[in-house]
Amino acid sequence: MNLGNPKLWRADAFAGAAEWFHKRAAIMPTSRRSHRFAAFESGSVICHPWAALFGEQAIRIGKDTLIGPYCSLSAGMGPGQELVSDEILVIGDRCLIGRNSSLVAHLSVVIEDDVFFGPNVYVTDQNHSVDDLGLPIGRQSMPESPVRIGAGSWLGTNSVVVPGVTIGKHVAVGAGSVVTTDLPDNAVAVGSPARVLRIAGDESPHSG
Repeated sequence: MNLGNPKLWRADAFAGAAEWFHKRAAIMPTSRRSHRFAAFESGSVICHPWAALFGEQAIRIGKDTLIGPYCSLSAGMGPGQELVSDEILVIGDRCLIGRNSSLVAHLSVVIEDDVFFGPNVYVTDQNHSVDDLGLPIGRQSMPESPVRIGAGSWLGTNSVVVPGVTIGKHVAVGAGSVVTTDLPDNAVAVGSPARVLRIAGDESPHSG
């Protein structure tokens, strides 16, 4: 702390207070807010500030998982909805969800153990229909299809996973990719839509 300049002293004091507040406002297993979740295991943290938390009674978070600031976690459509289970959004053990990421689950999104996200990753199991040309897309039906991301995978910054996709284990998804189809175990995939460049451990080129 700089005691020689009052302006710098105040700035340091405000910065210290903000840091203290964010640490105190984080959600941990000992926090009262964690009791709203279907499961919130030991060692896990949701950093403050968060962008949105909704449907916690259907969200399960495993052990030693870190969810960065400004993330959104949601399960279900709205208040009062009867949810299909208490496992609509499942995040496994030792995961890292990068800042500004959004996990939007209505039926089933499962993130297995040891999955890492870069910042700004978006994952959802629901999308809008487009078939009724007389109705705005935002008002059309919203079909749901489960999503699963396999253990040990990495999703790069700004990547998107759409409904119905299964990503295998130990898969690397490049920054800015849009995953629209299943990816096999050990794949390295990039692009929009994401295509498999190679299978880790297999040096031959992949035609996918």
